[in-house]
Amino acid sequence: MKKLLLSFALVAGLGLAANAQTEGAVRKLSIGAEFGFPTGEGSEDNMIVGGSLQYEHPVAKSFNITGSAGYLSNMLTGDTKDAVKAFGGKTSYGFIPVKAGGKYYFGGNFYGAAELGAAIATEEGMGTAFAYAPSLGASFSLADKSSLDFGVRYETWSKDGSSSFVGLRLAYAFGL
Repeated sequence: MKKLLLSFALVAGLGLAANAQTEGAVRKLSIGAEFGFPTGEGSEDNMIVGGSLQYEHPVAKSFNITGSAGYLSNMLTGDTKDAVKAFGGKTSYGFIPVKAGGKYYFGGNFYGAAELGAAIATEEGMGTAFAYAPSLGASFSLADKSSLDFGVRYETWSKDGSSSFVGLRLAYAFGL
């Protein structure tokens, strides 16, 4: 919970320090670095890292529809990683999340978003999970048609149970 509150504070700070220009809903493509911190019991020895692309298309003055895809690696860390390695086990698993949704810009640079989709495992036999992710973030201009985007989300994957993580995304976006 501390990580989530710290992330929200960081988003707010970035937004306040941002350029006063209104970002709003514009057509753009962003490429970003992704970091995730699993929640729930037994998740303290996991970390998620990866990257993603996101396309935004305006449908109203402050609303974009979104489509995103990327690659995330769920990696074991610390003592758990050492123990699994000692027995010859795998210490990371890859996933390809593919999602679509909407992003609403309120207060200029700040936005709220929600996406639904699938998290496709790259390991045989792990299958595909239903994914949903509400998020908050800030986007601010760097130049005429480029911006920096920082978002915090709570993503859940459901398949024979569910797993969740707090995700952070730092992205460079350019207008199309």
